[in-house]
Amino acid sequence: MVADLGAPVSAGVYNVYTGELAGTVTPTAAQLGLEPPRFCAECGRRMIVQVRPDGWWARCSRHGQVDSSDLERRR
Repeated sequence: MVADLGAPVSAGVYNVYTGELAGTVTPTAAQLGLEPPRFCAECGRRMIVQVRPDGWWARCSRHGQVDSSDLERRR
């Protein structure tokens, strides 16, 4: 399943919520699914994030865009 996710939020070197190296503590709000990813998992860059009433999208300048509705379909 992780291989199917977009590069900005798939398993990578960086934590998508804090921008720190992977393996660090994930904030409680993110664990509960209340926070969209803010950093790219591949490169650690801050992403452009738009929150909508029905979800969110996040775009990395290097690795493209991912939408929460795409992730829901894959679960």
